[in-house]
Amino acid sequence: MTTDFDKIIDRRGSNSIKWCHYPEDVLPLWVADMDFAAPEPVQAALRHSVEHGIFGYEAPTLQLRELVAGRMDRLYGWKVTPEMVVATPGVIAGFNAAARTVCQAGQGVLVQPPVYPPFLGVHKNSGLGLQLAPLAMTVPGSHLRYGVDLEVFEKAVHSGGVQTGMFLLCNPHNPTGQAYDRDSLTRMAEICLNKGVILCSDEIHSELLLDGSGTSTRGRTQHIPIASLGTEIANRTITLIAPSKTFNIPGLFCAFAIIPNPDLRKRFQETTEQMAMHVNSLGLTAAQAAFSGACDGWLEELCAYLTGNRDFLVKTVEQEFGGIRITVPEATYLAWLDCNMLVNSGRITGTPHEHFLKEARVALNEGKDFGQGGEGFVRLNFGCPRKTLEEALEQMKKSLA
Repeated sequence: MTTDFDKIIDRRGSNSIKWCHYPEDVLPLWVADMDFAAPEPVQAALRHSVEHGIFGYEAPTLQLRELVAGRMDRLYGWKVTPEMVVATPGVIAGFNAAARTVCQAGQGVLVQPPVYPPFLGVHKNSGLGLQLAPLAMTVPGSHLRYGVDLEVFEKAVHSGGVQTGMFLLCNPHNPTGQAYDRDSLTRMAEICLNKGVILCSDEIHSELLLDGSGTSTRGRTQHIPIASLGTEIANRTITLIAPSKTFNIPGLFCAFAIIPNPDLRKRFQETTEQMAMHVNSLGLTAAQAAFSGACDGWLEELCAYLTGNRDFLVKTVEQEFGGIRITVPEATYLAWLDCNMLVNSGRITGTPHEHFLKEARVALNEGKDFGQGGEGFVRLNFGCPRKTLEEALEQMKKSLA
């Protein structure tokens, strides 16, 4: 490994939300950005732009859109043309624009809790209804696993007397870290097609794929873009991707919507123009370097390091945190911890987030913010040097002694 992911980079003086929101004695494992420097080709491209000294208005170039399209083909065998690629200032902006584009007044947005909190606010931002198809949690051994209950999913479509305008999918899933398999994706897509529902798929973590854990022989997790399942599905889907999580440049606010259907794409572009959704010029510069292929070696090393962090975290929780159950993420750098047994036994008072913040001085994400099924949970970001993760886990363990 040539990249030193063990290096501690002081971020407290950088105006980082993650590191400056809480007092200095708190270790932050919450906001979903990593504590690693962006790959050198990205930094070099940004330095070159800064040294040029002029920061005028820019638009995504044909070359950048070709890079995005080519990457989809190389990674997934998904044939995308540059014309299908539309730049947005981020994935959150993208799925809010998608809701405004495809949903009519009085319709609903379908989501699968527990899920990334901004999913739960899209309906409010667009004057729509919220429809829930909760994921099904199972406990194979000592681990948690989530899957789609297709009966629950189908019943949630057009539920409560409200027509569903859009299904908002999170794949790989945040906060559980799991990647949907082909069968689940196909069956959800078929239900949406049969019921006239547009799909919007947030695939921002699609390149952060981890190796199989323990004695698994699966090897690296596979990501399947839902729009790659067939032409009919692609024509009803808006897919959102970004270099932000993969290459740790979320603050540059650059993402892409891939929309094969020309009419849907035109309507989406009109919506983004109405919302004045312009992309940062340095974000475009960084995206071009990130997707060029020059950073792929760095990404391979990153995924190996994150896999090691994931395995260390899961093993530590299993062996030293009695009463807490954890997912084994297949992708992302996010783990989902069930602390309900400790809450119910009285070993934790208040929410687990409150307990670990006060007693361990470790900041995690509050589980109930992820909607139904999140009560008594916390989300932990293990995208950090191993030493930081070790220190946080030791403090958390002592708080439960």
